[in-house]
Amino acid sequence: MGVAVIASVSGEVIDIALDHAVVECAGVGYKVLATPPTLGSLKRGGHVRLLTSMMVREDSMTLYGFTDPEARDLFGLLQTVTGVGPRLAMATLAVLEPDSLRRALAESDAKALTTVPGIGKRVAERLVVELRDKVTAGSAGAVPGAPVAAGAGAQVTEALVGLGFTEGAAQKAVAAVLADDPGADSSSLLRSALTALGPRR
Repeated sequence: MGVAVIASVSGEVIDIALDHAVVECAGVGYKVLATPPTLGSLKRGGHVRLLTSMMVREDSMTLYGFTDPEARDLFGLLQTVTGVGPRLAMATLAVLEPDSLRRALAESDAKALTTVPGIGKRVAERLVVELRDKVTAGSAGAVPGAPVAAGAGAQVTEALVGLGFTEGAAQKAVAAVLADDPGADSSSLLRSALTALGPRR
């Protein structure tokens, strides 16, 4: 059975907390985790449209919200690095704006990355090594196609782990599907990866 991916929410902001907002869509209130800059741009009672990334685990489904596709793509790209999960990716975007983050990665500025709580020297160096060739420091953002695929891959890998597959098996299946179809979206990527993995043992 596939997992429906929630790519955005649009509606009235009915609550704003330190780390999340609740957006009412068609009578349903969605709790969306977001960075302080994003939450600071919202107003209780106002209307908002947030792009979202959904993380699926065995006991929960969590939505992370962003005001622009660039931030969401970087959120997914960060998680392609071993040791970086959604919470650390959000912490990174809370400390470093997208332009600053791209510049730090492109210019191998590991020191700037260590200003993020939870990122030590080793993780910072890993981020630089694995991502510096996937981003540019200019306003054009990431290399065309790379972050989108990476973001979808990270989401689907999380979903597969949540369904009980090991992270290694999930990453291998996702990588194989993306090798055949680099432009696959989250839904088709998930279906193909599940087919490749077969029944969970």
